[in-house]
Amino acid sequence: MSSDNAYYIPHDAKWPIVGSVGMSLFLGGFAGQLNGSSMATNIMIVGFLVLVYMMFGWFGEVIDESESGKYKKIEAVSFRMGMVWFIFSEVMFFAAFFGALFYIRIYSVPWLAGDGSGAATNEFLWGGFEAIWPTNGPGDVGGEYQKMGAWGLPAINTLLLLTSGVTCTWAHWGLVANKRKQLIIGLAATVLLGFIFVGLQVLEYSHGYNELNLTMGSGVYGSTFYMLTGFHGFHVTVGAIMLLVMLVRSIKGHFTPENHFAFEAAAWYWHFVDVVWLGLFIFVYWL
Repeated sequence: MSSDNAYYIPHDAKWPIVGSVGMSLFLGGFAGQLNGSSMATNIMIVGFLVLVYMMFGWFGEVIDESESGKYKKIEAVSFRMGMVWFIFSEVMFFAAFFGALFYIRIYSVPWLAGDGSGAATNEFLWGGFEAIWPTNGPGDVGGEYQKMGAWGLPAINTLLLLTSGVTCTWAHWGLVANKRKQLIIGLAATVLLGFIFVGLQVLEYSHGYNELNLTMGSGVYGSTFYMLTGFHGFHVTVGAIMLLVMLVRSIKGHFTPENHFAFEAAAWYWHFVDVVWLGLFIFVYWL
């Protein structure tokens, strides 16, 4: 039971275990896919389906608990702290990949080109290699390729994602002002823009692979490009699904101006995704 002074503890919470199994299968299948395993695709599909099952089940259970009044002030504080730490962990996740990109561009590539203590390495192993970014390394790994330009689909996606941040905030204002129509329209626009972003990123990847010969195997540029943009695309997909759930709940009449943390959590996550994309556009596409 929950009261103003007692924290509500659900019984028989199976969903964390189910989610861990699904994530392990999905990432294990992804790792196998990169290494050419014949079973990798099937394992990824099973892991994805388990994750979908977990999200539907866990989301539904938490929604029922919230709507039945089991959550009080102490749970609300706990949820906010949990979401803050979760987003912090995501910041560190992307910081690791941005750190790898910066290390490669600022230290590794100049060193291989003979800068500083790398003079001997350049002279005896990689003579003629120049510190020019982007690069697929002194061994010309993956063959010739072309850089993904910033002012085509990436620029359009930047505009879409920034616009989605505005529509999400507008929807929040509608909720606080108890304007249900504004909330629903703003959320619907945000979800639509999010999925359009993902669709255009798929087109961008197709263009990169088929016309630019830009693949995961195109040396250090190809691998960092797809790791950073690919994980961001995954986060956009997750965020759009979260907001879609919020949209369905809003249509059903859930949330009040005073009690709507689920919406706030999804909005925080979405704004985090926006900020990360700005960093990606500047440091991966533009510079």
